[in-house]
Amino acid sequence: MIYVALKMLFGDRGKFAGLVFGIAFTSFLVTFAASYFAGFMTRGFALLTENGTADVWVMDPAVSSVDQACNMPWSALNRVRSVAGVKAVVPLALGTAEVRFPNGRFQPFQVIGVDDATLAGVPPIGNGVSSRLLRQPDTVVVDPGGTSGKLATPGNSADQWPHDGPHLEVPSRELRSGDDLLVNDHRVVVVGVSQGVPRFPPRPLIYLTLGNAERILPPERRRLTFVLASAAQAVTAPELARRIQEATGFRARTSADFKADTVRWLLVNSEDVGDIAAMLSLALSVGFGVTGIMLYIFTQENLRQYAVLTAMGTTPRVLLLMVFAQAGICALIGTGLGIGLCGIAGEAAVRAGYPFRMMWYTPLFGSAMVLVVSVVAAALSARPVLKLRATSVFAAR
Repeated sequence: MIYVALKMLFGDRGKFAGLVFGIAFTSFLVTFAASYFAGFMTRGFALLTENGTADVWVMDPAVSSVDQACNMPWSALNRVRSVAGVKAVVPLALGTAEVRFPNGRFQPFQVIGVDDATLAGVPPIGNGVSSRLLRQPDTVVVDPGGTSGKLATPGNSADQWPHDGPHLEVPSRELRSGDDLLVNDHRVVVVGVSQGVPRFPPRPLIYLTLGNAERILPPERRRLTFVLASAAQAVTAPELARRIQEATGFRARTSADFKADTVRWLLVNSEDVGDIAAMLSLALSVGFGVTGIMLYIFTQENLRQYAVLTAMGTTPRVLLLMVFAQAGICALIGTGLGIGLCGIAGEAAVRAGYPFRMMWYTPLFGSAMVLVVSVVAAALSARPVLKLRATSVFAAR
């Protein structure tokens, strides 16, 4: 009977194509939304990814996200260093600064101050430039941070540092080694453009040593944002985090736990979560509408065939199996097409700079949603088949 059900389905090519299209569209939208969600969540804790060698992150007790942090006193560095089981500690400072470009344009940057000795946290720099150049006075490394066009500087020397006002509408190029910027009225030299993990929300970045940050940025009583601790041998990261928190009173989280904290914070506070929920609702609505209606119409138009099968002694269980087999083959084909289209669209989205990341669970999530849509559509379509009376169908002729 499964063969008969599929022959009935493939015989009506128009409705079969409509069913496959509806399911493929649902699969595409749900998988794309889930991949977009995974992309901006992973970009949300990009700073943690760049500092992958840190076992424990120590911060102010009120901090719950890597992007919503407040500074601590410098004494926190020695307090963490004194805890048993700590192998080494590295300071990390975050801030913001208005950066003036040579043509007079200004742009907010996130400032990331790294340890002068280790330079931990500086991403790879393009063109083989060594991060050791950051130890020179008033030098910085810039990073687009997922933005586009934010690192544009004038291409002509006549438009750089003009005396007759800003030259905003002039030909520009990307920043490169040797270019000048003004940060808090301090001239800094760009030694390279890094290739770090893009941020979400996107924002341009400046990396510099803490020594340079102290000279360039406005003075603050508290400059230290995080203390990155590595565990000694035979000490696990969760155990070290517990020791640090008990000994110092600061909040100490392993890298994995801090990533999870950041994800939870984004789920509660990010407006993009609502956009993704709206996209998922649209996808499921389209799926239920197109798939359910098309399958219901297809079933209604084939009630005579089901009536014949009923008169021949086919049980309701077999009829139900036939309807679900029709929905299942459409779901299988549509899911494959939808995920394939999502992969193609994802490549285009990544090249355009969007936070798209198809992880292992996103196709599974899309397939699960398609399964829900298909089961509900099949259940609604099977109702008239199960209530069918062969005499009433043939009497209506």
